[in-house]
Amino acid sequence: MLKLSIPTEDNFYHNLMYDPHVIRVVALSGGYTQSEANEKLAHNHGLIASFSRALSLGLTSQQTVEEFNLTLSDSIRKIYGASIT
Repeated sequence: MLKLSIPTEDNFYHNLMYDPHVIRVVALSGGYTQSEANEKLAHNHGLIASFSRALSLGLTSQQTVEEFNLTLSDSIRKIYGASIT
């Protein structure tokens, strides 16, 4: 399994992802905003997100439990959507 920066070139890791010695290639958000990382991820078919900073974007300790859960759910939905392209 390889955990690599999300590529700027579409499908850059394509050959690597289908190498029989590689189980999975996952992408780090690489300092991009969540929307930028999701956009790049959506253009890299088969690449899976491993976003931690981008996942937690918008979460604060001042939020109510409802606000926190809604923000987190929205992030998960968006990242998942980008991952299944």
